[in-house]
Amino acid sequence: MEPHLSLAPEENPKRVAIKIFGVGGAGITLLSAVNTSEFAGIDFVAVDADSPAAANATVKIQLETKLLRGLGSGGDVERGRAIAEEQFSTLKSACEGANVIFILAGLGGGAGSGISPVLAKAAREAGALVLAFVTLPFECEGNRREAQAQQSLEALRLVADGVICLPCQKIFRLVDENTGVVETFQTIGRLLLEGVRGVWQLLVRPGLIPIHFSDLCSLLRDRHAENAFAFVTATGPARAREAVEKILSHPLFDDGRVLAESNAVLVSLTAGKDLTMAEMNRVMDHIKRQCTHAEIIMGASVDATLQEKLCVTVIAAKRGLHTNKEEPALSITPRGEATSLLPGHHRESSVPRSGRTRRAGAKLIQTQLPLSIVSRGRFDKSEPTLHQGEDLDVPTYLRRGAVWQ
Repeated sequence: MEPHLSLAPEENPKRVAIKIFGVGGAGITLLSAVNTSEFAGIDFVAVDADSPAAANATVKIQLETKLLRGLGSGGDVERGRAIAEEQFSTLKSACEGANVIFILAGLGGGAGSGISPVLAKAAREAGALVLAFVTLPFECEGNRREAQAQQSLEALRLVADGVICLPCQKIFRLVDENTGVVETFQTIGRLLLEGVRGVWQLLVRPGLIPIHFSDLCSLLRDRHAENAFAFVTATGPARAREAVEKILSHPLFDDGRVLAESNAVLVSLTAGKDLTMAEMNRVMDHIKRQCTHAEIIMGASVDATLQEKLCVTVIAAKRGLHTNKEEPALSITPRGEATSLLPGHHRESSVPRSGRTRRAGAKLIQTQLPLSIVSRGRFDKSEPTLHQGEDLDVPTYLRRGAVWQ
């Protein structure tokens, strides 16, 4: 019998369709590392500018065009974005039929940075919840890749429902100076895949206290948020305390600061039949202390195969600052008041009938305007001529707000 999730309280339960996309060289490498037997029933899609190579990909999409002449994106983000937009319909078709889409990518290069935001937009238009799991380059990789990665990350946050980002520089907390390059990148891949595994288990594993697909949607959809993720395991009589310590020391949680700044936190506990209420309460109590102002969604499930092992998945979401709303253009009146010039917003006269009365209206928000300082010449250091609260050095028509026709 397959596990099911309810998409909404009023709907009949049905299986959640999931697709995992590996984008660019790094993303496809991560996709190849996924254990297909563990992720049963998931479609794997490899996307690249040139011919993608992924042994376990059920679908391979090559976005190569004649313009690239077989050279791929060449590390150029704009080139990667252009070929993705050119074949937007192909990407959208590949996303059809999925409720949730995971995007695996390494940002900083041309393909991963350029294609990922376009793919996320295509997935959203196809109706899927979009979660991106991405890495940022090491500092030693140069400022060009770092700048490209940051620009792509911001673009991805605007279109994806959630972005779980792993700055490679943080991996130094988990390795020492004798760790080899290959092993370091394997550690990065393992951490990122833990994120995929944790969310996938939330969606397909039935629970005593279930976390439904709708719960995940309410946590992430339309937040355009920065998200952090931790998946930890612990064993032994003190496994609850050990799990909490691993969560707080997780490199993606910055010693617990991420939890304190989060607006919403999802926590899922999984263990064998020996899971106790005391352990659940101990873990949740510590997490609640770290994020007192966050909305918390909690779930728990029992897996008979987990003998003496406790697994805890935590997703912390921070609401983004980006919006798609049009910023109003401002017009400055002679008295220094700002009015909106947005289409459909009509300018109302804000000129008072006398110098001592003020028009009642919406309260203006004080902002810093890019006004240049006008010099008064040799009178610059002299005191203004004030009479009954008015500066007589200012022309009368400005003081009284007269409008010249």
